[in-house]
Amino acid sequence: MMKIPYYPGCTLNTVAKGLDTSARESAAALGFEMEELKGWNCCGAAFPLTPDNLIGLTAPAKVLLNAKKEGGGSVMTLCSVCYNVLKRTNRVLRDDKEKRSIVTGFIEEDYDGSIDVIHYLEVLRDRVGFEKIKEAVKRPLKGIRAGAYYGCMLLRPFKEMGIDDHEAPTIMEGLLRALGCEAVDFPDKAECCGAHLAMTRTDIVERLSGNVMRSAAGRGAELIVTSCPLCQYNLEKSQKKTLEETPGYREVPVVYFTQLLGLALGQDEDTLGLGKNLWDIRPLLKSKGV
Repeated sequence: MMKIPYYPGCTLNTVAKGLDTSARESAAALGFEMEELKGWNCCGAAFPLTPDNLIGLTAPAKVLLNAKKEGGGSVMTLCSVCYNVLKRTNRVLRDDKEKRSIVTGFIEEDYDGSIDVIHYLEVLRDRVGFEKIKEAVKRPLKGIRAGAYYGCMLLRPFKEMGIDDHEAPTIMEGLLRALGCEAVDFPDKAECCGAHLAMTRTDIVERLSGNVMRSAAGRGAELIVTSCPLCQYNLEKSQKKTLEETPGYREVPVVYFTQLLGLALGQDEDTLGLGKNLWDIRPLLKSKGV
Protein backbone atom coordinates (compact mmCIF):
# COMPACT_ATOMS: atom_id res chain seq x y z
CA MET A 1 0.00 0.00 0.00
CA MET A 2 1.31 3.43 -0.98
CA LYS A 3 2.10 5.57 2.07
CA ILE A 4 1.86 9.35 1.87
CA PRO A 5 3.03 11.65 4.72
CA TYR A 6 -0.02 13.53 5.95
CA TYR A 7 -0.37 16.86 7.76
CA PRO A 8 -3.88 17.08 9.29
CA GLY A 9 -3.65 20.55 10.83
CA CYS A 10 -5.61 21.85 13.80
CA THR A 11 -9.15 22.08 12.47
CA LEU A 12 -9.29 18.49 11.27
CA ASN A 13 -8.47 17.37 14.79
CA THR A 14 -11.37 19.36 16.24
CA VAL A 15 -14.44 20.72 14.43
CA ALA A 16 -13.74 19.15 11.02
CA LYS A 17 -13.30 15.52 12.07
CA GLY A 18 -15.65 14.39 9.31
CA LEU A 19 -13.22 15.69 6.69
CA ASP A 20 -10.37 13.75 8.30
CA THR A 21 -12.01 10.42 9.13
CA SER A 22 -13.81 10.04 5.80
CA ALA A 23 -10.56 10.82 3.97
CA ARG A 24 -8.57 8.21 5.90
CA GLU A 25 -11.15 5.49 5.30
CA SER A 26 -11.42 6.41 1.62
CA ALA A 27 -7.63 6.32 1.23
CA ALA A 28 -7.50 2.78 2.62
CA ALA A 29 -10.25 1.69 0.22
CA LEU A 30 -8.36 3.21 -2.73
CA GLY A 31 -4.97 1.70 -1.91
CA PHE A 32 -2.99 4.35 -0.07
CA GLU A 33 -2.30 5.18 3.55
CA MET A 34 -2.23 8.63 5.09
CA GLU A 35 0.75 8.47 7.41
CA GLU A 36 0.23 11.28 9.92
CA LEU A 37 3.32 13.31 10.77
CA LYS A 38 4.47 12.53 14.30
CA GLY A 39 5.63 15.96 15.37
CA TRP A 40 3.34 18.46 13.70
CA ASN A 41 2.35 21.93 14.86
CA CYS A 42 -0.13 24.55 13.67
CA CYS A 43 0.76 26.02 10.27
CA GLY A 44 -0.27 29.50 11.42
CA ALA A 45 -3.55 29.48 9.45
CA ALA A 46 -2.52 32.50 7.32
CA PHE A 47 0.37 33.22 4.99
CA PRO A 48 1.97 36.55 6.05
CA LEU A 49 1.19 39.23 3.47
CA THR A 50 3.86 41.75 4.48
CA PRO A 51 7.22 40.90 2.86
CA ASP A 52 9.26 41.45 6.03
CA ASN A 53 7.05 39.38 8.35
CA LEU A 54 9.34 36.38 8.21
CA ILE A 55 8.54 35.24 11.74
CA GLY A 56 5.14 34.24 10.31
CA LEU A 57 6.90 31.63 8.16
CA THR A 58 8.48 29.80 11.08
CA ALA A 59 5.45 27.67 12.03
CA PRO A 60 4.85 26.28 8.50
CA ALA A 61 8.63 25.92 8.02
CA LYS A 62 8.72 23.62 11.07
CA VAL A 63 5.95 21.51 9.59
CA LEU A 64 7.84 21.18 6.29
CA LEU A 65 11.11 20.42 8.07
CA ASN A 66 9.50 17.68 10.15
CA ALA A 67 7.89 16.20 7.05
CA LYS A 68 11.30 15.96 5.40
CA LYS A 69 12.81 14.42 8.53
CA GLU A 70 10.20 11.69 8.46
CA GLY A 71 11.49 10.60 5.09
CA GLY A 72 8.89 11.82 2.66
CA GLY A 73 9.56 13.52 -0.64
CA SER A 74 6.13 15.08 -0.27
CA VAL A 75 3.58 16.03 2.36
CA MET A 76 -0.16 15.91 1.78
CA THR A 77 -2.89 17.95 3.42
CA LEU A 78 -6.67 18.20 3.19
CA CYS A 79 -7.46 21.67 4.48
CA SER A 80 -7.32 24.35 1.78
CA VAL A 81 -5.89 26.90 4.23
CA CYS A 82 -3.10 24.55 5.38
CA TYR A 83 -2.37 23.68 1.76
CA ASN A 84 -2.12 27.35 0.84
CA VAL A 85 0.16 28.28 3.76
CA LEU A 86 2.48 25.28 3.43
CA LYS A 87 2.81 25.49 -0.35
CA ARG A 88 3.52 29.22 -0.41
CA THR A 89 5.99 28.95 2.47
CA ASN A 90 7.75 26.08 0.73
CA ARG A 91 8.11 28.19 -2.40
CA VAL A 92 9.69 31.07 -0.44
CA LEU A 93 12.17 28.75 1.27
CA ARG A 94 13.07 27.11 -2.03
CA ASP A 95 13.45 30.24 -4.17
CA ASP A 96 14.59 33.02 -1.83
CA LYS A 97 17.97 32.25 -0.23
CA GLU A 98 18.03 35.41 1.89
CA LYS A 99 14.62 34.76 3.45
CA ARG A 100 15.44 31.07 3.85
CA SER A 101 18.56 31.97 5.81
CA ILE A 102 16.57 34.17 8.20
CA VAL A 103 13.71 31.69 8.69
CA THR A 104 16.00 28.70 9.22
CA GLY A 105 17.95 30.85 11.66
CA PHE A 106 14.74 31.34 13.62
CA ILE A 107 13.99 27.61 13.78
CA GLU A 108 17.68 26.74 14.22
CA GLU A 109 17.60 24.01 11.58
CA ASP A 110 18.16 23.99 7.85
CA TYR A 111 15.41 23.35 5.31
CA ASP A 112 15.65 24.16 1.62
CA GLY A 113 12.08 23.78 0.33
CA SER A 114 12.87 20.48 -1.33
CA ILE A 115 9.71 18.49 -0.58
CA ASP A 116 6.46 18.76 -2.53
CA VAL A 117 3.28 20.01 -0.88
CA ILE A 118 0.28 18.22 -2.37
CA HIS A 119 -3.46 18.20 -1.75
CA TYR A 120 -5.57 15.08 -1.27
CA LEU A 121 -7.46 15.99 -4.43
CA GLU A 122 -4.20 15.83 -6.40
CA VAL A 123 -3.56 12.34 -5.06
CA LEU A 124 -7.02 11.26 -6.20
CA ARG A 125 -6.56 12.77 -9.65
CA ASP A 126 -2.87 12.14 -10.37
CA ARG A 127 -1.92 9.01 -8.39
CA VAL A 128 -5.14 7.04 -7.99
CA GLY A 129 -7.05 8.29 -11.02
CA PHE A 130 -10.74 9.11 -11.33
CA GLU A 131 -11.38 5.99 -13.43
CA LYS A 132 -10.14 3.75 -10.61
CA ILE A 133 -12.31 5.64 -8.16
CA LYS A 134 -15.30 5.14 -10.44
CA GLU A 135 -14.61 1.40 -10.44
CA ALA A 136 -14.39 1.35 -6.62
CA VAL A 137 -17.79 3.01 -6.07
CA LYS A 138 -20.21 0.79 -4.11
CA ARG A 139 -22.97 3.33 -3.63
CA PRO A 140 -23.37 5.44 -6.81
CA LEU A 141 -24.57 8.98 -6.15
CA LYS A 142 -26.75 9.10 -9.25
CA GLY A 143 -29.27 11.87 -9.53
CA ILE A 144 -27.49 14.20 -7.10
CA ARG A 145 -26.73 17.64 -8.53
CA ALA A 146 -23.58 18.81 -6.73
CA GLY A 147 -21.81 22.14 -7.07
CA ALA A 148 -18.04 22.20 -6.42
CA TYR A 149 -17.02 25.26 -4.42
CA TYR A 150 -13.28 26.03 -4.58
CA GLY A 151 -13.11 29.33 -2.71
CA CYS A 152 -9.87 31.30 -2.57
CA MET A 153 -7.17 29.27 -0.86
CA LEU A 154 -7.12 26.19 -3.07
CA LEU A 155 -6.45 28.19 -6.25
CA ARG A 156 -4.87 31.54 -5.30
CA PRO A 157 -2.32 32.98 -5.90
CA PHE A 158 -2.67 31.26 -9.25
CA LYS A 159 1.02 30.99 -10.14
CA GLU A 160 1.99 29.68 -6.72
CA MET A 161 -0.73 27.09 -6.14
CA GLY A 162 -1.01 25.46 -9.57
CA ILE A 163 -3.43 22.72 -8.56
CA ASP A 164 -5.73 23.40 -11.50
CA ASP A 165 -6.74 25.91 -14.16
CA HIS A 166 -7.35 29.10 -12.19
CA GLU A 167 -10.01 30.38 -14.57
CA ALA A 168 -11.97 27.15 -14.93
CA PRO A 169 -10.97 24.53 -12.33
CA THR A 170 -12.36 21.04 -12.87
CA ILE A 171 -10.58 18.78 -10.37
CA MET A 172 -13.56 18.50 -8.01
CA GLU A 173 -16.03 18.15 -10.88
CA GLY A 174 -13.97 15.22 -12.17
CA LEU A 175 -14.25 13.53 -8.79
CA LEU A 176 -17.98 14.24 -8.51
CA ARG A 177 -18.63 12.64 -11.89
CA ALA A 178 -16.60 9.58 -10.90
CA LEU A 179 -18.89 9.19 -7.89
CA GLY A 180 -21.98 9.32 -10.09
CA CYS A 181 -23.06 12.90 -9.34
CA GLU A 182 -24.10 15.47 -11.87
CA ALA A 183 -21.49 18.22 -11.47
CA VAL A 184 -23.15 21.64 -11.54
CA ASP A 185 -21.00 24.55 -12.72
CA PHE A 186 -21.86 27.94 -11.24
CA PRO A 187 -20.35 31.43 -11.62
CA ASP A 188 -19.27 32.00 -7.99
CA LYS A 189 -17.47 28.69 -7.42
CA ALA A 190 -14.09 30.42 -6.91
CA GLU A 191 -15.34 33.58 -5.19
CA CYS A 192 -14.53 34.41 -1.56
CA CYS A 193 -16.88 33.31 1.24
CA GLY A 194 -15.59 35.97 3.63
CA ALA A 195 -12.83 33.86 5.16
CA HIS A 196 -11.50 35.06 8.54
CA LEU A 197 -13.94 37.99 8.61
CA ALA A 198 -16.26 35.46 10.28
CA MET A 199 -14.66 36.59 13.54
CA THR A 200 -15.24 40.32 13.10
CA ARG A 201 -17.66 41.17 10.25
CA THR A 202 -20.39 38.56 10.01
CA ASP A 203 -22.40 40.95 7.84
CA ILE A 204 -19.77 40.79 5.09
CA VAL A 205 -19.47 37.02 5.42
CA GLU A 206 -23.25 36.61 5.17
CA ARG A 207 -23.29 38.73 2.01
CA LEU A 208 -20.38 36.98 0.30
CA SER A 209 -21.39 33.47 1.35
CA GLY A 210 -24.97 34.24 0.41
CA ASN A 211 -23.81 35.17 -3.09
CA VAL A 212 -22.08 31.80 -3.40
CA MET A 213 -25.12 29.88 -2.16
CA ARG A 214 -27.52 31.74 -4.43
CA SER A 215 -25.20 31.27 -7.39
CA ALA A 216 -25.06 27.50 -6.85
CA ALA A 217 -28.76 27.10 -6.13
CA GLY A 218 -29.61 29.27 -9.14
CA ARG A 219 -27.87 26.75 -11.40
CA GLY A 220 -29.74 23.86 -9.82
CA ALA A 221 -27.22 22.57 -7.27
CA GLU A 222 -28.83 20.49 -4.53
CA LEU A 223 -25.70 20.50 -2.40
CA ILE A 224 -22.34 22.25 -2.29
CA VAL A 225 -19.03 20.42 -1.94
CA THR A 226 -15.88 22.03 -0.55
CA SER A 227 -12.42 21.16 0.77
CA CYS A 228 -12.07 24.07 3.20
CA PRO A 229 -13.32 23.94 6.82
CA LEU A 230 -13.54 27.73 6.97
CA CYS A 231 -15.58 27.88 3.75
CA GLN A 232 -17.82 25.11 5.03
CA TYR A 233 -18.38 26.97 8.29
CA ASN A 234 -19.11 30.31 6.62
CA LEU A 235 -21.50 28.88 4.04
CA GLU A 236 -23.38 26.83 6.64
CA LYS A 237 -23.67 29.64 9.19
CA SER A 238 -24.73 32.20 6.57
CA GLN A 239 -27.46 30.11 4.99
CA LYS A 240 -30.10 31.07 7.57
CA LYS A 241 -29.70 34.70 6.52
CA THR A 242 -29.81 33.70 2.85
CA LEU A 243 -33.07 31.81 3.42
CA GLU A 244 -34.58 34.84 5.17
CA GLU A 245 -33.57 37.35 2.50
CA THR A 246 -33.99 35.42 -0.75
CA PRO A 247 -37.52 34.63 -1.96
CA GLY A 248 -37.70 31.15 -3.48
CA TYR A 249 -34.30 30.11 -2.20
CA ARG A 250 -34.19 26.57 -0.85
CA GLU A 251 -31.88 24.92 1.66
CA VAL A 252 -28.60 23.60 0.18
CA PRO A 253 -26.46 21.32 2.40
CA VAL A 254 -22.70 21.96 2.43
CA VAL A 255 -20.42 18.91 2.73
CA TYR A 256 -16.75 18.05 2.40
CA PHE A 257 -15.71 16.31 -0.81
CA THR A 258 -14.35 13.42 1.28
CA GLN A 259 -17.77 12.88 2.82
CA LEU A 260 -19.26 12.32 -0.63
CA LEU A 261 -16.29 10.16 -1.59
CA GLY A 262 -16.69 8.04 1.54
CA LEU A 263 -20.44 7.81 1.00
CA ALA A 264 -19.91 6.46 -2.52
CA LEU A 265 -17.27 4.01 -1.28
CA GLY A 266 -19.70 2.55 1.27
CA GLN A 267 -18.67 4.18 4.55
CA ASP A 268 -21.09 4.34 7.47
CA GLU A 269 -22.68 7.45 8.92
CA ASP A 270 -20.39 7.73 11.95
CA THR A 271 -17.23 7.69 9.84
CA LEU A 272 -18.67 10.28 7.50
CA GLY A 273 -19.79 12.58 10.29
CA LEU A 274 -22.91 13.62 8.40
CA GLY A 275 -24.86 14.14 11.62
CA LYS A 276 -22.51 16.96 12.64
CA ASN A 277 -23.19 19.10 9.58
CA LEU A 278 -25.46 22.07 10.31
CA TRP A 279 -27.67 21.41 7.27
CA ASP A 280 -28.56 17.73 7.01
CA ILE A 281 -27.78 16.05 3.69
CA ARG A 282 -29.55 12.81 4.63
CA PRO A 283 -33.07 13.81 3.51
CA LEU A 284 -31.65 14.61 0.07
CA LEU A 285 -29.83 11.28 -0.05
CA LYS A 286 -33.00 9.46 0.95
CA SER A 287 -35.02 11.24 -1.72
CA LYS A 288 -32.48 10.11 -4.33
CA GLY A 289 -32.53 6.51 -3.13
CA VAL A 290 -28.89 6.61 -1.97
